[in-house]
Amino acid sequence: MDDFLNSLNDIIWSRALVALCLGLGLYFSIRTRFMQVWGVPEMLRLMFNNKSSSSGVSSFQALAISLAGRVGTGNIAGVATAIAFGGPGAIFWMWMMAFLGASTSYVECTLAQIYKEKDDQGRYRGGPAYYIEKAMGLKWYAWVFAVVTVFACGFLLPVVQVNTLATSMDNAFSLPPLLVAGGIALVLGLIIFGGIKRIASFAEMVVPFMAVAYILVALVMMGLNYERLPAMFEMVIGSAFGLHAGFGAMLGLAVEWGVKRGIYSNEAGQGTGPHAAAAAEVQHPAQQGFVQGFAVYVDTLLVCSATAFMILSTGMYNIPDPNVAGEFLYQALPGAVAGADFPQAAVDSSFPGWGAGFVAIALLFFVFTTVVAYYYMAETNIAYINRKVHRPWLILLLRLTILGAVFVGVLRTTGGAWALGDVGVGLMAWLNLIAIVILQKPALAALRDYQRQRRAKVADYEFDPQALGIRNAHYWERRKAGLEPDLPEPDGK
Repeated sequence: MDDFLNSLNDIIWSRALVALCLGLGLYFSIRTRFMQVWGVPEMLRLMFNNKSSSSGVSSFQALAISLAGRVGTGNIAGVATAIAFGGPGAIFWMWMMAFLGASTSYVECTLAQIYKEKDDQGRYRGGPAYYIEKAMGLKWYAWVFAVVTVFACGFLLPVVQVNTLATSMDNAFSLPPLLVAGGIALVLGLIIFGGIKRIASFAEMVVPFMAVAYILVALVMMGLNYERLPAMFEMVIGSAFGLHAGFGAMLGLAVEWGVKRGIYSNEAGQGTGPHAAAAAEVQHPAQQGFVQGFAVYVDTLLVCSATAFMILSTGMYNIPDPNVAGEFLYQALPGAVAGADFPQAAVDSSFPGWGAGFVAIALLFFVFTTVVAYYYMAETNIAYINRKVHRPWLILLLRLTILGAVFVGVLRTTGGAWALGDVGVGLMAWLNLIAIVILQKPALAALRDYQRQRRAKVADYEFDPQALGIRNAHYWERRKAGLEPDLPEPDGK
């Protein structure tokens, strides 16, 4: 099975996907006139909007749900893996993927807001499946994305998250994997059976705390190793362009692993962020696009960088020689596996005896919030599938499946778990990236409209899709016409 998964990943994660992610990020950056630069003040202003409604969550809650999905094991084990197989230069390409990916995130999340709708309980629902059907008119394509996302977020990706957590908890506290899985499943069940409002409240409380605490520890470690920082940054930049003496031959691997793990971590273009974006209560679709663009920065430029700086500033990592099996270009941790072992050793070097426990606790928060967010994404796609024919048993089946995935995760090998996750991420990315490059015009029109209203200094923003030539944005059409926008759309239209 592992050999099959690895072969499948070689196809899905060919350099074509890497080039597509970088290329589209650059393209959308140019088309938005680099909104990820000039839009930062607006991102910061909008993300603290706490206005919610009976139908939607606040912008900050949507950001927290999105970050819960983005900030997970990829921010710890994924960063370590990128360094091991791509060299220190992979971190630069993760940064580059975040910078370019912020514009991609704007496009996909604005599309989710434009084409969102109400479910049978009057709650906002949206995401790639919704905008693919409404804007492209390809229902079969929308169904393919929905089914892939339910399978990926409801099973494959939780397996990866829990696998890494169980291994770390076993190393740190000698907790049996099945006991860890049982505890996670119990608390997870209490949250996911409470619906989006409970998920949003949980994410709003936990996500900011876990991210800030983790970054503070990294800053303390950098302060303790301040004399190594200049050489560390020189190594990252030099090896990113093949100029570093020790890692110069790894240029291609640095780009490949940096982009790969960047996508896995910040999820820009993958199609996960739009689900949370669509749930937000906003005056204009572009507002949530700005907020979700900033989410990419938080994930990669802050949290991923924190892990990278912990590892690189302490020198606690291994880099196998890509050309000679069994040999290393750099080895400080004989026998250590690329993953949680690196940050554990890094923290131990600064705070002896605390490394394994700190990383395990960090992973507990990161992984748990991520699995909760994955459930919401999968549930949203079940809601899409259920639009015309209500099948309540599908939601129950999803809940049981994701709880089962928690137990499967502790039984899989680490390599097999990551292979499963890569399949899910890769398939979603391909399907969504193709869609948003075709559907970019409404998101770009919304950006221009929002800028126009900003320059006019309007007191309250409005969005009129018909005036912008945008069709099938039914929720916003009804809202503009004053036709009870808090009611579900008839027959899913």
